Amino acid sequence: MSTTATTRTGRPSRGPLTDLLTGGGRARRVLWLLAGLWLLFSLVRVVSGEQELTSSSTLAAALLLAVPIGLAALGGLWSERAGVVNIGLEGMMVLGTWGAGWAGYQWGWVGAVVGGVVFGAAGGLLHAIATVTFGVDHVVSGVAINILAAGVVRFLSELLFTEDTGGGPTQSPALASDPPSLSLPLLSSGPDLLGDLERRGWFLLSDLAGLLRGLTSGVGLLTLFAVLLVPLSYLLLWHTAFGLRLRSCGENPAAADSLGVPVYRLKYLAVITSGALAGLGGVFLVFVAGIYREGQTGGRGFIGLAALIFGNWRPGGLAAGAGLFGFADALQLRSQTAVVALLLLIAVLLAGVAVHQAVRRKPVQAVLAGVFAAAALVGFLTIDRLPEGIVFFTPHLTTLLVLSLASQRLRMPKADGLVYRRGEH
Repeated sequence: MSTTATTRTGRPSRGPLTDLLTGGGRARRVLWLLAGLWLLFSLVRVVSGEQELTSSSTLAAALLLAVPIGLAALGGLWSERAGVVNIGLEGMMVLGTWGAGWAGYQWGWVGAVVGGVVFGAAGGLLHAIATVTFGVDHVVSGVAINILAAGVVRFLSELLFTEDTGGGPTQSPALASDPPSLSLPLLSSGPDLLGDLERRGWFLLSDLAGLLRGLTSGVGLLTLFAVLLVPLSYLLLWHTAFGLRLRSCGENPAAADSLGVPVYRLKYLAVITSGALAGLGGVFLVFVAGIYREGQTGGRGFIGLAALIFGNWRPGGLAAGAGLFGFADALQLRSQTAVVALLLLIAVLLAGVAVHQAVRRKPVQAVLAGVFAAAALVGFLTIDRLPEGIVFFTPHLTTLLVLSLASQRLRMPKADGLVYRRGEH
């Protein structure tokens, strides 16, 4: 008896890693899309003359800024795939930053990681008790956690971060030790070949050198771990029996319960994991600053929720959303004039959307995309420098634009946000 599984077409089925390595349909499309986007970025960089668009410093900063957003979005993925909307990601990140600051100044970076994860998980546990056990509306519970977290960390700071510790009501003492970082030996040691190639400004080659240099030099261990969590979550949630059971709780909990799936237990586990991941995002913010500060999250929990929606509740999509926001944020910090070059990029992308909609015989969408593409091109040709207020909100405007373009293809879990009671459905 053969043990080889076959698909409906009669071909042997392959695992996700095999599909990726051998060019499975979805993986191949994603790779072609990424290659096309990078080619477009390189072309815009050459035309505009803004080297910061693809410089290694910009890309390294983008990675740093994308990680906490990605971790919050990943936390939201776990919760919402189990059917629990988690508006409280911001509050769980706040708890994570305080836990990292409190434990980090006493026991170093390892203590900071443990403290942030535990405090974030505690916020997730509170959300699970309110929504799963007591049936509180998910949005109301999440908003309450955001408000409660801000008050709790201020109270704890005034209680524990006294002047003799070097802290205060709004900040913790400095961390006792910094987390380690690493670089890939073949790309970062010896002569700076990538740096020389990047500085030449060659089309595509210099941009690729900037990408490799920015993403492989001085990468923190937590950054590497956060990046690996995305494929690990995908494999666990989409290619294991545990993941199938957990996702069934977010699609049809009554049917899952009738088949013996422990719905309540899995919802608790998912929401607590969600809080732990959001808390880990808070830990990362503390590592970047070397200290806990009040208001350190800066709304990244809400942005992570937007990245989750942009990614259609999929790990790869939310990673792309976090990367997009991180890049836009890094670019406005590195160079205000380079933000103007984004108008050319937006014009080209919208022109492509207009052509695509025209081919699909959707004239209204095609005309709207074409009008906005023309407006973006005119802005690129006529504007030398954007006002600082607009530059500061570039990441938010970019996120809103992408969400509006992607909104037609979004599909949330069917039972997401619904209060489940055994026997009532």
